[in-house]
Amino acid sequence: MPEWLRFLPFALLVAMAALVGWRQGWIVANVTETQVIDAYAERYMADRQAAGTGEGAARSDCRARPAPEGSGWLVVICGPSPHDPARHYTYYVNRSGGLERLVGPE
Repeated sequence: MPEWLRFLPFALLVAMAALVGWRQGWIVANVTETQVIDAYAERYMADRQAAGTGEGAARSDCRARPAPEGSGWLVVICGPSPHDPARHYTYYVNRSGGLERLVGPE
């Protein structure tokens, strides 16, 4: 067996790790706040429809703020009135745009 063939599994493992790392970096670098807010505004509309309270819901009901230190990237808050937090859907979003936690009106 050729000597270089012994190192092939290790080389493939290193190449795979580099590819996964590059992909994750690309996602983090190219996901914008606007894209996240738009995506969670759509989810808010779907959540309201599923709960049977979709009447009067609008995408403009959503706003975002930075997440508290160490708990993600953004907090997207969607609700009919900024003065009635009991009816808000609060989405805690990580840096890649994934949902970490949902706090809903239920």
